[in-house]
Amino acid sequence: MIGLTSPYLWYTTRATGLVALVLFSAVIVLGTFVANRVGGTNVGRFELNELHRSVSMVAIAFLVIHIVTTVVDSFVPTGWLSTLIPMTSSYKRVDIALGAVAFDLILAVWVSSLMKARIANSSWRFIHWFSWMAVGVAIVHGFMTGTDSRSGIGLGVVIACACAVFSSAVWRYVKRPARALGRTALSPLAPEVAHEKPAKSKINDSKRRNRTQR
Repeated sequence: MIGLTSPYLWYTTRATGLVALVLFSAVIVLGTFVANRVGGTNVGRFELNELHRSVSMVAIAFLVIHIVTTVVDSFVPTGWLSTLIPMTSSYKRVDIALGAVAFDLILAVWVSSLMKARIANSSWRFIHWFSWMAVGVAIVHGFMTGTDSRSGIGLGVVIACACAVFSSAVWRYVKRPARALGRTALSPLAPEVAHEKPAKSKINDSKRRNRTQR
C-alpha cells in the first residue's frame, strides 16, 4: 500500500501539474480558434468547439488529480484550505497562493459554463474571460513551484505554454471578427460599438417630423 509520503505521490503531482498546464494552454488556443470563427471543410467550427470542451474537461480531471495528490502527500504541508483560499499554506505560501487563484478562476469559468442556460449570455462571456487570467497565473505558479519547470524539458514546456497563450491573446485581439464585437461588449478587448437605428425607424421618424410641421 502506498504511504502518504510515498515518492509516487510526488511524481504524480509533478506529472499531472505539467500535463494540466499543457492541456489548459491547448484549451486557450482552441477557444481562440472558436472565438475567431476558424473552421473549414475538413474541420468545422462545431468540431473545434466540441474539441475545446472535451479538452477542458480532461484538463480539469488532471488538475483535480494534481491538487489531491499534492494535499494528500503529507511530506508537503499544504492542506485542503490552501487549494481555495490563497496565502493559507505553510509551504511556499506565495507560490501555492498563485495556484489557488488559478484554481478559483478556473472553477468560476467551469461553474458558469454548467449554468450557461440559466445565466445571461453577457455574464457568461464576461466570466469566460477569467480563463485567460487563470492560465497566465497557472504558468507563473508552475514555474515558481514546480521542481521540473526551471530546467530541461520542464522549462521548455512552461515556455512553450506561455508562448502559445501569449500568441493566442495577440491573435484574438488582432483577428477577432467584426461581427462579434457587438456580442462581446463586456470583453476588455471589445471597443464601444455605436448601434444605428434601422432604416424603417428612420423613415417613421421622418414622417412624424413632416406631420408636426404641417
